[in-house]
Parts: sequence; structure tokens; C-alpha cells
Amino acid sequence: MTAMMDIAPVLPRTGTGQLVLVVDDDEDVRDLVTFKLQMAGYRTTTAGDGCTALTIVNEALPDLVVLDIAMPGMDGLSVCYRMHAEPATAEIPVIVLSGMATETDIELAYVSGAEEYMPKPVNTGELVRRVRWLLPDRH
Repeated sequence: MTAMMDIAPVLPRTGTGQLVLVVDDDEDVRDLVTFKLQMAGYRTTTAGDGCTALTIVNEALPDLVVLDIAMPGMDGLSVCYRMHAEPATAEIPVIVLSGMATETDIELAYVSGAEEYMPKPVNTGELVRRVRWLLPDRH
């Protein structure tokens, strides 16, 4: 039942730019990242867990996903791997944000399909720069 309530934000919020899905179980992080991306001209939608994120990815086909690793239920690495295993979502770029920053954690993020890895606490200016780099033609 919780997943259904989390799907409500599927409708893109504000802006006319590309759609970025922000996935993090920490509401404060989701809100900060969402705000900064909206200020940079991107439309955003959010999810608080991996299962909801996959549902949104498959229904909304966002242009990019900002994804936490450690979440309840399905973790971010599993979400990233499943996205890249499906032809319809395999080309959607993923930026991983995580408090887990060991060499192994970073390598696992890249092996699962992430294009970028950023440690928490996130530098939101750098995050916006990386989003622009991954979506240059359409913004």
C-alpha cells in the first residue's frame, strides 16, 4: 500500500525541461536535490524506495535518474541493474548518490550500470553540472 502512495508524485513537477527521477529514502535529500534540479530548469519526480522507482522508470521513462544505494526493500544497485537489463530503460543515465563510498561500493555502482557516482553529502552544484553533462543535447 505504501508504494501506491509514493507513486502519486509520478506527475512531473514544474519546469519544461527534461524529466529527472530523484530516488532516496531520506526525504530531506530528495527535497534538496529536487529543488536544485528544478531551479536548473529540470522537471522532477521522486521515489522513496527502489520498487517505486522501478515503477516510475517504466511508466514515465525519465531522461535521467539520481539514485541512492541504501534504501529499504530493493536497493539502488538492484534498481540500476534492472534498469540497464531492460531495452526500454537501458539507455537512461543514472547518477548514484551514496553515503557508502568505499572503493568496492563505487565499483559496484559502475558495474551495475551507473554513469556517475557522487558521495554524500552531495555538492548540489556539482550534481547539476553532471546532470547537464549527461543530458547536453536536450537541455
